[in-house]
Amino acid sequence: MDADRTPKRGVNQPDNRAANFYLALYWGQSLAKADASFAPLAESLESNSEKILEELNTCQGPAVDIGGYFHPDMQKVVAAMRPSATMNALMTI
Repeated sequence: MDADRTPKRGVNQPDNRAANFYLALYWGQSLAKADASFAPLAESLESNSEKILEELNTCQGPAVDIGGYFHPDMQKVVAAMRPSATMNALMTI
């Protein structure tokens, strides 16, 4: 909260997706202190943070078709809810 990294209300501002990114970043940094095998992930998240946050912010605004309300298409949901290709690639390492 001191760094003002909480979700904002406006479009193209950090929202819950950005908050989840920061959670992954801080968690990765803490794990890297306890186990060196997490250091590459923590370093990659930190070095790509600007690009990831930009990807998370620029996807906001337009309506998203998820293939239905009660029975959505899961591929469309995943694409809408995981808009940062950079973060997705890092999290699958």
